[in-house]
Amino acid sequence: MLSARLASDQNGAVLVEATVMMIIILVFVLGSIEFLFVFYQWNAATKAVQVGARLAAVSDPVAIGLNNLSTAVENPSLPPGASMPFFEVSCNGATMSCSCVGMCVGVSGYSAAAMDTIIFGRGSSSCTDATSFYNAGMCDIFSRIKPENVTITYVQTGLGYVGRPGGPAPTVIVALQNLPFQFFFLKGLLGFKNILIPALTTAITGEDLSTAAPL
Repeated sequence: MLSARLASDQNGAVLVEATVMMIIILVFVLGSIEFLFVFYQWNAATKAVQVGARLAAVSDPVAIGLNNLSTAVENPSLPPGASMPFFEVSCNGATMSCSCVGMCVGVSGYSAAAMDTIIFGRGSSSCTDATSFYNAGMCDIFSRIKPENVTITYVQTGLGYVGRPGGPAPTVIVALQNLPFQFFFLKGLLGFKNILIPALTTAITGEDLSTAAPL
């Protein structure tokens, strides 16, 4: 009977099996390429944070007035040469604001220009015009970094002294925030497009907090 012949007919079975296997192999290959690209993004973001920390250590602070704090705290109870009092100033590029704990005399706000210097490099407003590594900003290393993805914290750790000509010498902590991985093949699957790059931080001792300082 026709129905019996159709039920036992195996013509085309190999084509069906090959099609299924090709789909599985294609997903595996493209997925492998995607995850290699993810590791590249992670590595580039890590390097960008390190570059940002180095630049922040020798640039005008994002917290307006912080580079004058060592002279601003001079008073009869804190004479020149005394230990700097504790402070911790955190500046968030997403909110364009700075908050302070401890002694914050003269710290008066957030400098978008100082943040741009760290993101784009000295004298630049672009991610593509660095002529050397020494002129590079964070986005020259990883182009998707924007000011809103960065927080910078300045913490007094015992270095420096009241009246120091170069300003305080805090630990500068640069951190990356709210930056998702970029997927091409898998972005429509299982919420991959919403996976954030893990929090990355780099700390370095501040030097002269001024753009006039050499790199």
